[in-house]
Amino acid sequence: MNMHAPNFLDTARWGGLAYISEWQETMAGTLNVTDPANGNVLAAVGLCGPADVARAAKQAKAAQKAWAKTLPAERAAILTRAADLLEQNGQELAAWIMQESGSIHPKAMIEIEHGALFIRHAASLATQPSGMFLPGMDDRTNYARRVPHGVVGVISPFNFPLVLSVRSIAAAIALGNTVVHKPDPRTPISGGIIIARIFEEAGLPKGVLHVVPGGADAGEALCSDPNIAMVSFTGSARGGSKVGEICGRHLKRVQLELGGKNALVILDDADLDVAASNAAWGTFLHQGQICMATGLILVDEKIETAITERLVSKAQHLPAGDPSTKQVALGPIISDSQVEAIQKIVDDAVAKGAKLLAGGTHDGRFYAATVLSGVKPGMLAFEEEIFGPVACIVSFKTDEEAVELANRSDYGLAAGVISNNLGRAMAVGDELNVGQLHINDQTVNGGPYAPFGGRGKSGNGTRVGGPADIEEFTQWQWVSVKKTATPYPF
Repeated sequence: MNMHAPNFLDTARWGGLAYISEWQETMAGTLNVTDPANGNVLAAVGLCGPADVARAAKQAKAAQKAWAKTLPAERAAILTRAADLLEQNGQELAAWIMQESGSIHPKAMIEIEHGALFIRHAASLATQPSGMFLPGMDDRTNYARRVPHGVVGVISPFNFPLVLSVRSIAAAIALGNTVVHKPDPRTPISGGIIIARIFEEAGLPKGVLHVVPGGADAGEALCSDPNIAMVSFTGSARGGSKVGEICGRHLKRVQLELGGKNALVILDDADLDVAASNAAWGTFLHQGQICMATGLILVDEKIETAITERLVSKAQHLPAGDPSTKQVALGPIISDSQVEAIQKIVDDAVAKGAKLLAGGTHDGRFYAATVLSGVKPGMLAFEEEIFGPVACIVSFKTDEEAVELANRSDYGLAAGVISNNLGRAMAVGDELNVGQLHINDQTVNGGPYAPFGGRGKSGNGTRVGGPADIEEFTQWQWVSVKKTATPYPF
């Protein structure tokens, strides 16, 4: 194993191929991967259709029993080596993330750092206690143990392609499952090829991991394949609804981590500069293309003008452009259709009375940091997840009104509350219907040690990360043991 390969992601190894037990051609042909900043073709990968997914699922099923019997310490060692490889080749791999997903360099390095942390957390899961003795009604011994589901299908999005793929893949593998992974077809390299390479070099046995880049047909095949026992999906509410429907029809366990319309509540005693900084970071990081991005900035009317002025100033000093220059704060929006969707929401808000104070324009896929004030219920900017760099400012008169406005959303992913009065901030936070609450912080937070997920349209109550991983990627099995078999009355 060469930990410091000069070209770890050499396209000569995987170009035009997918990872189905090993690098090989696919039945559906190839897919060109382009840089959203300039349209340049970066590489080609194997495009997988339903037949390729079926082949991968069958091989994953065949490999699962032996992998589950692999000693936990050996599974943990392989995962730890994979994390080492990710870190030690981080600069090379971050360049791929930047080009493929439109990330600025610091955001790409966050993916490397957090990706390695998720893998190391997964390694620790492999050696956790996995059962308990149960009380009995007779002289038999009863115990319950956590056992793997079998084959886990993973479907991941484009925005944080490495982290939002590896967090499920690593945990599932650590706990004895095998995995068939479908990355977003726009980011199959940083969302799939990188992961296949680090695990390949780390010594993961053949058949344990399969990476099948593909479109909706591949996703539907993965959700309906009889060899796949569970699906872990991260993406939009619309996509998650479809995944949940298909998995439900086939009685599969499904984990859904979906979008959000996340509120940041700024109370009137907050430090104005700090609050504005939090609002800008939560709104504009990665062009707003984050499920827990700050979608609504709820500001006490007594400080609304002061916060708005600061936010406008920040927006005007955040240049958008090609991340490869390392001179920009915002990279490209992932697609032309998404730019159109963002513009529609901004135009709707202005038409309904909101004030456009910064941005609201784009140069191709480079959308300017935008600030809308006077956003109200009934506007798309209030109701819908934007997935773009648009700050939506909503004023309120009382803490109770702030809670009411935040809880109007059908989503329930993340919220933040900023105040110099910790007790007051906690009291407001306790009333918010979200899966993750951040006191004196903005809404964009994540990491391997916390159970991540939401409620309502943001998910189905499942979580990924931290203590939730064992619960999600294994199931209980009850075992009773008699010393000898005994007769019954019949």
